[in-house]
Amino acid sequence: MRKSKVLAKLRTGKFARICATGHFLPFFIRYAAHYRFDGIWLDLEHRTMDEREVQAFIAACRYSDIDCMVRPKTMQRSELYHYLEDGAAGFMVPFVSTAEIAREIVSATKFPPLGNRGVDGAGLDGDYGIEVWKSDTTYFEDANRETFIVAQIETPEAVRNIEEIAAVPGIDLLFVGPADLGRRLAVATGLDQISLAEAVQRVAEAAKRHGKAWGKTAGTLQDLDAARKMGAQMVPWGGDFALMNVLRQCSEELDTLLAK
Repeated sequence: MRKSKVLAKLRTGKFARICATGHFLPFFIRYAAHYRFDGIWLDLEHRTMDEREVQAFIAACRYSDIDCMVRPKTMQRSELYHYLEDGAAGFMVPFVSTAEIAREIVSATKFPPLGNRGVDGAGLDGDYGIEVWKSDTTYFEDANRETFIVAQIETPEAVRNIEEIAAVPGIDLLFVGPADLGRRLAVATGLDQISLAEAVQRVAEAAKRHGKAWGKTAGTLQDLDAARKMGAQMVPWGGDFALMNVLRQCSEELDTLLAK
């Protein structure tokens, strides 16, 4: 089974290079792999792709030797392990606010004894059965070892429960979603009235105590640098939305040229 580049970085305390897209852009995969990114965050929570496009995207990642980290549109268990069967390396799961939710994700995406994932064996992750249907197969152990789960911390409830979430076996990384968490903290009451910075600190400390990695999004290089100095191992940088900046620059260059 293919080894996860993201997990290799996380397990050795290194920084995982992640970029992001939510559109069916095959060239994006090739560019990301060429420029030494470890994984692509495929956002299916806020973007729309049909099932065949998703399958083709994940397969292209696998054949380009880059991890595909899927943010799923649903928590339905068979939908989750379909992504793994299609070759996804892991998940970024939104709104993991309790340890119970974390355990449900692990149950759906890990084989026994870690979880209760359904067995097929005919997917791309098992080389369409070639690596599964043999007497000495290590497919199940490999699948558990080489797939990862990123739990998004996006609510005050998740911050309150961060120690219990971090303690769940099978959760590899705690990921702060500053937009959602910040918005909810801004209208929080009682003990949940803390700053976003304090919430991030709590997540980082819980991750360290439980031997887990952590990360967050960043809007500037300064934000990214600050998170890295706090020990963050995943701060996605670069995405299809950056094409806006390319077109803006090209438009400005045309304005300058045509004004002469």
